Amino acid sequence: MVARTITVAPVGFDGIIVEVESDATKALPSLQIVGLGNKAIDEAKERVRSAISNSLLEFPKKRITINLAPAELPKDGAHYDLPIALSILCVSGQLNQIDVNDTIFAGELALNGDLRPIKGAINITQTAKQAGFKQIYLPSINASQASLVDDIEIFGVESLKDLFLHLKKEKILLPYEQKESLIGRDLSKISPSLDDIKGQEQAKRALIIAASGHHNILLSGAPGAGKTMLAKTLANLLPELSKEEQIAVTKIHSLAGNVSGEVIKNRPFRSPHHTASPISMIGGGSHAKPGEISLAHTGVLFLDEIPEYTRSTLESLRQPIEDRKIDISRASAHVTYPSDFMLVATMNPCPCGYLGDKTKECVCTNTQIMAYQKRLSGPLLDRIDLTINVAKVPSESLLSTETLNNSQHVTAYALIKSAIERQSKRYKSSSKYNASLTNSDIKKYINLPDDSKNLLIKAAERLNLSARSYFKTIKVAQTIADLAGNDRIMVEHISEALQYRN
Repeated sequence: MVARTITVAPVGFDGIIVEVESDATKALPSLQIVGLGNKAIDEAKERVRSAISNSLLEFPKKRITINLAPAELPKDGAHYDLPIALSILCVSGQLNQIDVNDTIFAGELALNGDLRPIKGAINITQTAKQAGFKQIYLPSINASQASLVDDIEIFGVESLKDLFLHLKKEKILLPYEQKESLIGRDLSKISPSLDDIKGQEQAKRALIIAASGHHNILLSGAPGAGKTMLAKTLANLLPELSKEEQIAVTKIHSLAGNVSGEVIKNRPFRSPHHTASPISMIGGGSHAKPGEISLAHTGVLFLDEIPEYTRSTLESLRQPIEDRKIDISRASAHVTYPSDFMLVATMNPCPCGYLGDKTKECVCTNTQIMAYQKRLSGPLLDRIDLTINVAKVPSESLLSTETLNNSQHVTAYALIKSAIERQSKRYKSSSKYNASLTNSDIKKYINLPDDSKNLLIKAAERLNLSARSYFKTIKVAQTIADLAGNDRIMVEHISEALQYRN
């Protein structure tokens, strides 16, 4: 007799249905697992054996063979424990095959039979729904995350014994119901705001433009000018995550190893250290996990003092910035993760940081300045939409209350939200912004009058703008027009956009 249960193998950002087949034959008692499983799956033999025994169930005294099909697919993770245990209970006659048909199971078993949280819960649930399954059983801690996926019943399970009694209809488990709304920001984590920053009106204006069109931005200035604080306010200026974005962000963080069961409500703000390797930045490793650029999806990737990062790490960002996704090809896997992030970077103008400062003299030589600035390649700078110089705020203004506007952040947030709504209406998509327009999209959607076009052409010739910079100027100008509530790009919008070119 062969018993069968169903689970899902997360593969990159997607998943594949896996059949867990179990066969029992008369021979010396043993448990073998085949089907290209990794070390965690091989060790499941001991966890499953102890969990079944400690749940007051009988582990069959036969030769048990478990097959994970398709056999050629590499499998990784401890979530196979639960379907393996149920398959053994079915083949030993303690459960009927009909009890586990048309249902997905996933969960890691403790030695006492309790279910521990797993990674990739949303991935597993989405794959189950797409395959036409109507029910899924997961650890209780993961039920909240899985409930983000609509049109499938989520059952949160505490232990193998509870699930066994439920399947035998001796103890009924109810489908999970979310008690609070998962949509909306966690306001307790919103800090800092524009109201906390004294002065810097031009930099604040650049941040508002960047947030409105999801443009990449580089802040340059002397040490202590407020570049880092300005960058950290950007994530708080972005609007709430939509349902689709929330699923994608929570899904990526779960695949990266977050098994807390927490649903992410705020847009990510990732700030990797300058010693980060290219693999940690773009993703990869033996199991092709998502990197920092994917963990920053729909949010902000903040590179503080960007020239201090290694050249290879910075150059690895060029393709994801353009494509807004990352293809990771390894000998054992090929996966694709989304990486639609806003790049926010800061830098000093020179090694000492005081080049062009009015209060302190720069002590760097021309050779040192040139070498420092050349750490950022031309192609990478060309992918940054806005470049702004941040000047130091006078000391006498730092403690002054006259420069403090307690409604500045609220006003800016409303303005940004309105501009994004205009873009959603224009492009008929809630996830498409001006920064993500292709050249064909610009011709289709952008209204550029002749006088504005002539100014842009003259500026492109005089400033020697590349084709990419030419189109990025149009995208930034469209965002400025959206902030002004204008459907056409006017001359003043082009003029302001040109101020932010490097």
